[in-house]
Amino acid sequence: MSEKLFSTADREAIVNAIRSAEVSTSGEIQVHIESRCKGEVLDRAVKVFDTLKMHQTKDRNGVLFYLAVVDKRFAILGDKGINEVVPDDFWEKIKEHMAGLFKQGQFTQGLIDGIHMAGEQLGTHFPYQGDSDINELPDEISFGS
Repeated sequence: MSEKLFSTADREAIVNAIRSAEVSTSGEIQVHIESRCKGEVLDRAVKVFDTLKMHQTKDRNGVLFYLAVVDKRFAILGDKGINEVVPDDFWEKIKEHMAGLFKQGQFTQGLIDGIHMAGEQLGTHFPYQGDSDINELPDEISFGS
């Protein structure tokens, strides 16, 4: 179910947004989509964050966009490094922007916008490090049940 919400072209656009955002930063962005979220959405996002080993980036600057499509719930979770440098309401502002697009059925555009917004802050606080910068996490969307 979760994989059917996004067409192949939508998935490619989301992955391209991740790659584009990561060009100017050492930060890492991942998207995880599943059908249902049992329990609290932030608790589930934390579990997915750990499962994807996002806490293992060198600068602790990973960002997870988590969506449970059937339950219409989502969360954005930043690791310690990025959370220490962005404004307190930063993630909430991205969520509000994305929620507005989601309510219009524009899920792909909502994710792309959120990824770009997060990428701008990552680029500001964790600029690309040249040849020593490696892509620490996959850019592909991960799907749950």
